[in-house]
Amino acid sequence: MSHDPEALRELLGPDAALCHRALTGEQGVSLPPFTDHHVHLHLTDERALAAGGIAGVLDLGGDPVALARRGDGIPRVAYAGAFLTAVGGYPVGRSWAPPEITREIADASTHPGVPGGAATAVDEQASFGASVIKASLHSTAGPVLDSDALAAIVEVARERGLAVVAHAEGEGMPQLALDAGVDGFAHTPFSAFVGRAFTAHAVAAGQVWISTLAIHRDDPEAAEFARVNLAGFAAAGGRVLYGTDLGNGDQPVGVNPDEAAALDRAGVRGAALIASLADPWPFADPPPGVCTFVPGPPPAEFGEIAEWLRGATVVPTEELIHDDH
Repeated sequence: MSHDPEALRELLGPDAALCHRALTGEQGVSLPPFTDHHVHLHLTDERALAAGGIAGVLDLGGDPVALARRGDGIPRVAYAGAFLTAVGGYPVGRSWAPPEITREIADASTHPGVPGGAATAVDEQASFGASVIKASLHSTAGPVLDSDALAAIVEVARERGLAVVAHAEGEGMPQLALDAGVDGFAHTPFSAFVGRAFTAHAVAAGQVWISTLAIHRDDPEAAEFARVNLAGFAAAGGRVLYGTDLGNGDQPVGVNPDEAAALDRAGVRGAALIASLADPWPFADPPPGVCTFVPGPPPAEFGEIAEWLRGATVVPTEELIHDDH
């Protein structure tokens, strides 16, 4: 089965292909280029990402000036710029969060140029090339944006053509974000079970949920909340994005087999798992000119995929010759 092209595509999705590298002859499997949809580049060594199979990243909290100065290349980088948070809210004052990566919202104004205003903060991130806006709602770590400020952020971002993702942690925070019309969650909700009505609303609204399941390895309760919530969202047709919160703790720089395995346990398996990795969101198209290549024999069953992905690397598309024609 492992070398049957049709069985391979059934297991890993329609774009999976048996191939070999033209220069070395190394056999393996070609997949669409992978994206990690939650990273913090100022806390990690991005130079190792491509060697670990990641061709694109979404930075969800960094210095917008530094991010705007980046050149093109691999990994392709989309970014939110700074966290938009309440005055004194998360992550203000954290050791890993220099002042450049936060903007404190003191006014729900949707008018440009108001000091501390919602529109002012959104416009600043947009001016530095942000592809999304990130709102912080962490009620157990300090003040949070109220509904008016959050609504203003969503309204202005939408006018600028930008999606809003929320870090929603603490009682009622996912509901606050959902009611405000955010476009997705930076972490699968993990503070409580969200329930079917919440999930149905999120799916109907077209939300994206970024997984980050493996960061809860030391908190079994949060891990179970997140697993069940993501399983329900995926089963209801929700759009799941692979993301690791790279920079948070000790994680591999590249495809994280623990995150892949956690997604598998949440029912995001096989082709759906690969789709969560290969989704180019917030871009419409994948990183050009490259693919993710996994050397060696392909997996034979769902349970083998997460560990198999440990070998992933990014290679130029032109270097691969397909063997399944």
